[in-house]
Amino acid sequence: MTEPLPFAARLILAWIVFFRVLFDGVFARRVDQLKSGALDAGLLPSGEEDAGQKPPPRDEPAPSERASAPPREESLVRQEGALLLLSVLQREGRLVDFVRQDIATFDDADVGTAARVVHEGCRKALDTVLQLAPVRADAEGAKVTVEADETGAAVKLTGDVRGAAPFSGTLRHKGWKATQVSLPSPTKGHDMTIVCPAEVEL
Repeated sequence: MTEPLPFAARLILAWIVFFRVLFDGVFARRVDQLKSGALDAGLLPSGEEDAGQKPPPRDEPAPSERASAPPREESLVRQEGALLLLSVLQREGRLVDFVRQDIATFDDADVGTAARVVHEGCRKALDTVLQLAPVRADAEGAKVTVEADETGAAVKLTGDVRGAAPFSGTLRHKGWKATQVSLPSPTKGHDMTIVCPAEVEL
């Protein structure tokens, strides 16, 4: 039996995985596959790369896919949006400081106290820049029916998935969707890669 992680380790891991999923599409795909049972290995890159073997070559995208790829400007906007959100979370909740701190020597009480402060600040930050609503209005634990047009990005089916929609099951998580995004506009000439400036006291 695998020994469970202590609370402090779980807390840090949850924050790290959250932002890795948010900003790393490949890592997010591995988490999704692991959650659905399609991936048995760990979340890190496969051992083939660690052993010096080259990963299998990717299929070249079809011409239509290449043509529909977002332009560089759109990709840059997405990157700036992610950096802006991280900057807000750092400013209000000191999130980057928290996840970059080595807390191996801290006891659970100290970590819990720090996490409460970070949680309060990050919640304030999210409430400032995002309006969130549940994907499903049903109470968690309720029996629900999932129609064919609900599957995909909005509803993820887990467990013994067989047959065709409609599906009947138990709602384990209501999900979240953004109904409004109000990220601050960066000032002209601002370096977006600076998530938090260094502070020098004179």
